[in-house]
Amino acid sequence: MTDPRQRPRRGQGELEALVLSALREADGPATAGWVQERLGGDLAYTTVITILTRLLGKGAVTRERVGRSFAWTPASDQAGLAARKMRKVLDAENDRGAVLASFVTGLDPDDERLLRGLLDQAHGEGED
Repeated sequence: MTDPRQRPRRGQGELEALVLSALREADGPATAGWVQERLGGDLAYTTVITILTRLLGKGAVTRERVGRSFAWTPASDQAGLAARKMRKVLDAENDRGAVLASFVTGLDPDDERLLRGLLDQAHGEGED
C-alpha cells in the first residue's frame, strides 16, 4: 500500500527540465540556492546541485565560480538542447546514413518541407 502523503514520482528528465526552466527565468547566472527557491523549496539543496552537475556533464549548463559557490547559466535554449540530443544519438550509431534516412522518411510532409527549406538556407549561407 502506498503512503498518500508521498508525492508521485516525477518522469525521467522532469527535474532537469524544471531546473533549466528556472535558470532561463533568471536575469543572469543563478546560484543553486536561487534555483531551489525558484522551484518552491520542494527539492533539497543537494538534489538541485546534483541536477545542475548532471546538466553540466551533458553540456546543458555552464558554471562560473562566485566566491565559494558557483553561478549557473543555461548553455542553450530548448531547441539547442534537443538538437544536441539528436546529434548524440546520431553519433552513437554506426550507420549514420541509415539513421538519417529512417528519420527523414518518418517525417510528415510539413516537417519535410521545413527541413528542406532549412537545408537550402544553410547551403545558401555557406556559398558566400
